[in-house]
Amino acid sequence: MSDASPHFPWTDEQVAARAREAVVAYWSGRSGQAARQQEQGRVSDAGSRSQVTGGQHLNGFLGLMVEVINAAGFAGDEVLFNAKTEIPGFYRPTKRWDVVVVRKNRLCAAIELKSQVGPSFGNNFNNRTEEAIGNSVDLWRAFQEGVVGSYPPWLGYFFLLEDAAGSTTNVSLSKAVFPTDPVFNNTSYADRYAILCRRLVLERNYTAAALILAPHGADGSYREPDDGLRFPQFLKTLYGHLIGCA
Repeated sequence: MSDASPHFPWTDEQVAARAREAVVAYWSGRSGQAARQQEQGRVSDAGSRSQVTGGQHLNGFLGLMVEVINAAGFAGDEVLFNAKTEIPGFYRPTKRWDVVVVRKNRLCAAIELKSQVGPSFGNNFNNRTEEAIGNSVDLWRAFQEGVVGSYPPWLGYFFLLEDAAGSTTNVSLSKAVFPTDPVFNNTSYADRYAILCRRLVLERNYTAAALILAPHGADGSYREPDDGLRFPQFLKTLYGHLIGCA
């Protein structure tokens, strides 16, 4: 039985099918980037870095988000990409987001898409956490100053994590000066990303967040480890907000 919203244009099953296509494109894009750099003799990128320098590998997901934005009544120069997505900040002059939706000089939505693959899950988790928090704090403070319009924008945070032993096996906690929050006991990096995303929404850093775990491969398989961070719900809340903003 379909669980589609009466107003949202896609069923959850349709979103899942599109997500599988986007996962296939993600891994294909990463592999293709590494191959092109090897052909060009650029083999200096360490580890898997050669697979991410220079590619927009999450464009499959971004494309579906844009379709949702269009369905909510926004098109043309109201939906911005690439160099056009600089938003003024409070602690810095500007920050570039992955997609920005504007109408009549007000910010309606801004979305950040991120991903991480192994083997260095631990090295990157803190950086991703600081980046996600910092970006949202900077934007909301700019909103309070009235520089992005008077209508509260919808902020979205989308994260794709490689589903691998390194991301799903429990890891020990670093020794800290004070006891750590017990919620982090006996957790993997996948668990910690889920905690991060849930708390980003709970604390209203972002309006919605989505977390997808996808194993390396060409079949498009993925899973959503947290019901509160499912991709269909992420898209539905974006759509609902933009209908109101329109």
